[in-house]
Amino acid sequence: MITLLVILGIVVVLIAMAVGYKNKFVVLDNSVKNAWSQIDVQLENRFNLIPNFVETVKGYAKHEKETFDGIARARSNFKNATTPEAKMEANNQLSGFLGRLFAVSEAYPELKANTSFENLQNQLVELENKIRFARQFYNDTVTEYNQNIQMFPASIFAGIFNYRLAELFKADDIARVTPQVRF
Repeated sequence: MITLLVILGIVVVLIAMAVGYKNKFVVLDNSVKNAWSQIDVQLENRFNLIPNFVETVKGYAKHEKETFDGIARARSNFKNATTPEAKMEANNQLSGFLGRLFAVSEAYPELKANTSFENLQNQLVELENKIRFARQFYNDTVTEYNQNIQMFPASIFAGIFNYRLAELFKADDIARVTPQVRF
């Protein structure tokens, strides 16, 4: 009888642990999804602002076709992306081309004096700051999630419930390259 009570006690404890960990994983997973949606909203705003910015610059820097085409490709890739990873990649591509575009604008004083350009540039800078903050929050949330599903004994339950590591938002090689302006 005591053996049966001990076994029953162990089963109850394991079930309670499983329920506790499952609930914790759900909360953490939802936090990661929420953090990603904050980035997604800001990236969408950024990608929607880009065509106006590009059109303003095109009038002054007609020879920057490669940059304009790259921005259009990155925007298209973002619109067609179905996963956070694909959207991160499109964002990184756009960041590289925007860096070039900002560098090009430095060579055109009359463009920098254009109020439409200045307004669009200020909006982009503000969005970039929001995106940076959202990325930091997302990476902090993902780190907490990943740590929780990797630590013992939570890792056992994470495997049972099929929770996998989430990917951090990282800059890629394009975003790390310093833009070069050639005339």
